[in-house]
Amino acid sequence: MSITFAAAVPEDFENLVALRIEAMRESLERIGRFDPARARERFRSGFSPEDTRYIIWEDKRVGFVVIKRRDGEFLLDHLYIKPSAQGRGIGALVLAHVFTEAAAAAVSIRVSALRESASNRFYARHSFELVERSEFDNYYLRAHPGTP
Repeated sequence: MSITFAAAVPEDFENLVALRIEAMRESLERIGRFDPARARERFRSGFSPEDTRYIIWEDKRVGFVVIKRRDGEFLLDHLYIKPSAQGRGIGALVLAHVFTEAAAAAVSIRVSALRESASNRFYARHSFELVERSEFDNYYLRAHPGTP
């Protein structure tokens, strides 16, 4: 199995936010925080098309990833896979690409996950270490080997 990526453009906002809501709905409903308007505004506030790539699998857009490059680290700001494409190893393939990019740049990777989301197990399985918790989110770091 393989995946490819396609660049996002500003006009993709509506498609991306719909995909985000679809992917997050179950987790947010489970904790009583599903609010499409809030999800839309949170995504809009940090929307950065230049950092956003669609995930292509079997010639279909099945998700997207947002990697923001900061001084000394990458922020894996979003990684969403449509529910119908989850459980097939696509997320692991995306992370493999992100890990390769981070290694080439010699940087660590930060990510957050909704506390009640299955994504917490996913990130833990892929060498992310829990570094902080808030009321609703867990924060993880995958340190670059050369960082203290």
